[in-house]
Amino acid sequence: MGHRKRRPRCLDRRQLLTSGLFATVATAATPAFAQDRLAGLSIDGLRGSIDATTLGAVPNFAGDQTEVLQNALYAAAGVGNPVFLPPGRYVVNQLILPPGGHLVGVPGATQLVAMGGQSAVTVLGARNVSLTAITVEGLGQPMPDGAGLVELTDAPDAVIRDCLFSEAGENGLVLRKVSGRIENNTIKGCRRAGLFSDDAKGLRITGNTVQDCANNGILVWRSTQGEDGTIVTENRIERIASRDGGEGQNGNGVNVFRAGAVTVANNRITDCAFTAVRANAASTVHIMGNNCARLGEVALYAEFSFEGALIANNIIDDAATGISITNFNDGGRLAVCSGNLIRNLKTRDHYDRRGVGIFAEADTVVNGNIVENAPVMGIGLGWGRYLRDVNATANVVRDAAIGIGVSVAEGAGAALIADNLISSARQGAVLGMDFDRVVTGDLARQADARFPQLTVSRNTVV
Repeated sequence: MGHRKRRPRCLDRRQLLTSGLFATVATAATPAFAQDRLAGLSIDGLRGSIDATTLGAVPNFAGDQTEVLQNALYAAAGVGNPVFLPPGRYVVNQLILPPGGHLVGVPGATQLVAMGGQSAVTVLGARNVSLTAITVEGLGQPMPDGAGLVELTDAPDAVIRDCLFSEAGENGLVLRKVSGRIENNTIKGCRRAGLFSDDAKGLRITGNTVQDCANNGILVWRSTQGEDGTIVTENRIERIASRDGGEGQNGNGVNVFRAGAVTVANNRITDCAFTAVRANAASTVHIMGNNCARLGEVALYAEFSFEGALIANNIIDDAATGISITNFNDGGRLAVCSGNLIRNLKTRDHYDRRGVGIFAEADTVVNGNIVENAPVMGIGLGWGRYLRDVNATANVVRDAAIGIGVSVAEGAGAALIADNLISSARQGAVLGMDFDRVVTGDLARQADARFPQLTVSRNTVV
């Protein structure tokens, strides 16, 4: 699958920020307006925060409150305190979190409404910022290509927690070169992705709910292939569509692209148009312990130019293919696929049948998995000449048309198929394949001297 990265169009205000104005403002003394209002102000409220209404914010006022909230944030950051935003709706347009800026609300009661289809909150080059217990509403307004309701760029040690991001005209959260924690938020109803991270610098995405997004749930991308280290754990991702179509770049619960050393673990991912976890050109990826159901294509994918993937201890129920470790033609190789439970596979159409439990091509161990109810094949090893050094051992395959299919096409390499239990394989337990065509008898019962690169032994067929 190909990815064409969309870059957000630069807005005039962003150009001003990057020209150096932001650095001047962020390091200047507290603005005069805020200094006047801070005189004699008590700051013994919510965890030492400054109440924004004491600096001029008005809950449920229909007009733009960006300026007054901006002054409050600069004032509070200047004295090392968070800003508390009481319950109510506040209309804003690209409110800036300065270095040390913290905005705190009341869960479900404090709302920022993004005005004019622009981001509600932005961060550029600011360390130690946070957004806590704030609802950010996009109202479905069209936004610039690639934008987010909240956008953080070059933000070390950022924290976004216990927030709700709803009805974004593009993405819910956009993070560029960000480290820190995105935790316990709800992101829903976004026109493109719930969360888009690019070139992260040590990011944890945990405990969030992402639902009803039109193209993707969580994107972990890099501008060039390299180590990323993002950890995506214990999220609930559901009902992800593929509104913009394509061959896999959309319709995914979690999409890891060019980002190495990423962990995607212990998530519940359901009802995605394509894939639960798709790792494209993502080396040393760990996909572990995820519970996945009702996927339109491959549930778990390691594809294209990756080296090193561990796919272990996942549960997959109802997908077109369970796990695919593929694209040896583009350098995709080196994987362990172990301890997965895969059941209730399905076919799609005449040209793209799928219906396979596990598929692997190169330098891969497929061990200790259970595959049940695969209408085409329980385990597939290789495609045409793209097979090298695959070990399929100690797996259980039940109720499949073909138990294990292995490529014997011209140029195909070695495979070991041993100690598997294959039950109720209607066409055969272990069959040699030339692409999708069966060209041998059942190798579990009778070896074929034409293919000395295959070792098929000690399999139990019932």
